[in-house]
Amino acid sequence: MDKTEKKRLPKIRPINNFAMLAFISVFQAVTAFVSAGSYDSFEYGVITAMGLFIATEWAYLIIFYTALNRRNFELELIAFFLCGTGIAVVGSVLPGAAFKQYIMILAGMIAYIVLVFMLGNVDLCMKLRLPTAVCAILLLIVNLIIAKTNNGARNWITIGGENGITFQPSEFVKIAFIFVGAATLEKIQTSKNIFAFIGFSVACVGTLILIKDFGTALVFFVTFLIIAFMTSGDIKTIILAVASAVLGAGIVLKYRSYVMARFSVYRHIWETEYYNSSGYQQTRTLIGLASGGLLGLGIGNGNTRYIFASTTDLIFGVICEEWGFIFGVIIVLMFVAIAVSALINSIASRSTFYSIIAVAGAGMLLFQTALNIFGITDVLPLTGVTLPFVSRGGSSMICCWAVLAFIKASDVRTYNYLGGAKKK
Repeated sequence: MDKTEKKRLPKIRPINNFAMLAFISVFQAVTAFVSAGSYDSFEYGVITAMGLFIATEWAYLIIFYTALNRRNFELELIAFFLCGTGIAVVGSVLPGAAFKQYIMILAGMIAYIVLVFMLGNVDLCMKLRLPTAVCAILLLIVNLIIAKTNNGARNWITIGGENGITFQPSEFVKIAFIFVGAATLEKIQTSKNIFAFIGFSVACVGTLILIKDFGTALVFFVTFLIIAFMTSGDIKTIILAVASAVLGAGIVLKYRSYVMARFSVYRHIWETEYYNSSGYQQTRTLIGLASGGLLGLGIGNGNTRYIFASTTDLIFGVICEEWGFIFGVIIVLMFVAIAVSALINSIASRSTFYSIIAVAGAGMLLFQTALNIFGITDVLPLTGVTLPFVSRGGSSMICCWAVLAFIKASDVRTYNYLGGAKKK
């Protein structure tokens, strides 16, 4: 990195990282204490989970600050804030799930660290794109064959019986989708690469259609459009656009009855026919949003927490009702900050590969956030996707941290600290 390039980098004093993490840690400790005390008996499990998470945050910052001389921790601090909020909310509703939430965050952080280092080597990424694509397709096929239907979709696999490990393969395929798309289209000049990615996209979205996971299929579809937009500039982009239109038409045709059912409720949730049936979740969430006001009713005092999926699909409603609308806006701004960071990184990125993974990753997180928030508030049809970093769920948590690694790796400062990536 030359002197001119270094001058363009934002100067971040070390004290800012530690001071911000100290503020976040105090906030997390307070919210965990309040969450643990919102029951008849004090739930020490919530305090334990948050305490371990705070210790993990500080260990991460200190190790990477001293061992790798890193100074850019903005993305990690945002993720820490969101994950800590998730532990507090989940712990206030399901105290027994708080520790599991921490374990999933830890697994996500490990995946994040590994990916950031791996993405520093472009040559390695190019070699891994085909095996990654094959593994992703095989994972979806296994999902299609052995997964059981849950809430209308076959998107969960359980290993080890009823009390075994449950995971959602499509979440891991999200990571592969961005990685393979960026690695394949990094050399956009060849038609072979274009058609290879189109074929991979059709296979992924087509399998999700068969699984009947409409929300995830829509996330994949929009991510496909983002990647197509990032590679604009010649006739091949038109091919991508046509392919995306075909994919969209396929989704609509396959989900015709499902989509029509969703749209029959959409914007009609207050009507007598739907108020206590298919519109139950959204109407109660909106009532909770209104009753919470700007500052909220207080942790443990809301009613949205008693509705099905309150710690997954409806968690934003629980936050706004109990923590306040202002805090809900802050949560949204965190995702906007991630998107802005990705756009800045893409402008100064070292290659097309890093530009694509940064913008596609941020676009996926931002769009999923919009689907979650607008779905539960009836601005958009309810699709059942989770709120990134906040909702309960191991597969989703690991996926979110992995996608964040794409944005982190595109930052030229990270490149400098890692000692430079090998350019193909």
